[in-house]
Amino acid sequence: MTPTSPHRSERQPLDTASPLAVHTVDAVTTWTINLPHVGNAITGTDFIAAFESAVDTANSDVAVRAVILTGAGKIFSAGGNVKEMADRQGMFGLDAIAQRHAYVDGIQRIPRALARLEVPLIAAVNGPAIGAGCDLAAMCDIRVASERASFAESFVQIGLVPGDGGTWFLQRAIGYERAAEMTLTGDRIDAATALEWGLVSRVVAHDELLTAAGELAARIAKNPPHTLRMAKRLLQESRTGVLESTLGMAAAMQPLAHRDPEHAARISRWRSS
Repeated sequence: MTPTSPHRSERQPLDTASPLAVHTVDAVTTWTINLPHVGNAITGTDFIAAFESAVDTANSDVAVRAVILTGAGKIFSAGGNVKEMADRQGMFGLDAIAQRHAYVDGIQRIPRALARLEVPLIAAVNGPAIGAGCDLAAMCDIRVASERASFAESFVQIGLVPGDGGTWFLQRAIGYERAAEMTLTGDRIDAATALEWGLVSRVVAHDELLTAAGELAARIAKNPPHTLRMAKRLLQESRTGVLESTLGMAAAMQPLAHRDPEHAARISRWRSS
């Protein structure tokens, strides 16, 4: 493993034309859903491709040690584009067989992309996270919420089921019973309830949201990059794998960590402190 500097000094410009604006400072990248005119709806091939590209870029850049995901404007994400559904636009105008493939080849590419993201992902939920927007937050490793945030697994209220993997992610975040309550009622919960249920790890004043998420990302980013990526992979595998598989993976990863120059440097600093 190659040692790397824990920080980068360059500031990449915000791409305001992209449906997912990407901005990197030091070792932390921020992804901003940049479609406020449609409530940051998760819609269109450009949006999905931008997510996949952002994941691939973060994975290929060992200097990136944490990612923050947030929304532009007042909404984290309103989920699917209900107007397109009502007007039968795009995939919503297809027959059932074609529409099934459109889900697989469309929105379901997002959970698959995030499943292969190697670095920790923090959702900074700045406002309502509705339907697929709620699921998108649940796909993140850690969620920090503004006091103005709210969450709803609202698919049933418009006669749909979660088509993006929400039933898988939500119950792993808050347990089956509470996920069932959210999924089967479609009711919205506020930030305080999300904190009580464990959907978010903390709730902060709205104006302090990105600062709080940035401070958390910085605490993560202080740690060795290769170790962070392996630790995240172990966490992911432990959610669904059996104990023996997790132990075997840990035993294979740990010698790599022992031989990382970052480990030797940190042990040396610990001994001299």
